[in-house]
Amino acid sequence: MTTATETSRPGTIDMKLEAVIISVSDADRAKRFYGGLGWRLDADFVVGDAFRVIQFTPPGSPCSIHFGKGLTTAAPGSAKGLYLVVSDIVAARAELVARGVDASEVFHRAAPGQPPISGRDPEGRSYSSFASFSDPDGNSWLLQEITQRLPGRVDAHDTTFTSSTELAAALRRAAAAHGEHETRTGGQRDENWPDWYAEYMVAEQAGKPLPT
Repeated sequence: MTTATETSRPGTIDMKLEAVIISVSDADRAKRFYGGLGWRLDADFVVGDAFRVIQFTPPGSPCSIHFGKGLTTAAPGSAKGLYLVVSDIVAARAELVARGVDASEVFHRAAPGQPPISGRDPEGRSYSSFASFSDPDGNSWLLQEITQRLPGRVDAHDTTFTSSTELAAALRRAAAAHGEHETRTGGQRDENWPDWYAEYMVAEQAGKPLPT
C-alpha cells in the first residue's frame, strides 16, 4: 500500500490554516473564558438572531478559533485534543493556573502512543511533554512542548520567533548548549559565540543536527 506522502508532490500554493471552529453552548460564557486566557479578541460579529461569530487568537499563533451561533452543527464540547505548542511547558501551565484555569499537571510520554507519565520529560525531549485543560463546554486543549522540530517540519531557511518570550527561551537553550561547547574546548572563551548561537537556533528550528 502506498501513502499520500509517497505518491504526492509538495504543493506550490500556500495554504495557511487560518481558523478552527469549535462548538459552544453559551457564546458569552466562552468569550469570557478565552478572554481570561489572555487570548486576543479579533472579532465579534452579530447578524440578526441566527448568526454570530467570535474570533480569538492565542498569543503567537497564526491560527485562530471561531465560535458563536450558526457556525456548526457539531455538539458543544466536541472539539478534543486541540494542540497548543509552547516552548516551556512548565511556564505555560503556570500562567494558565495563575489565570484561574483548571489545568492538568505536566506529564510526558516515553514514546508516541505510550501511557502518560507524571512530570516533564526528564531528558527534555521535544514533542514529549504535555499538559491539558478544557473550556466550560468541555472542548479540550493539549499543551505540547516543542523546542526542536523534526527534520522537514520547518523550511530549513526559515527561522521565526513569534514573541520575545519564545526568542528568550531559544537564547537560553543556545546559551546552555554553548556553555557545554566551551567546556569541551578547554574552557576558552569563544569570540565567535554570536555565530555559534545563530547556527544553533536555526538548526534547532529546522530539525537539523545541532552544532557541538
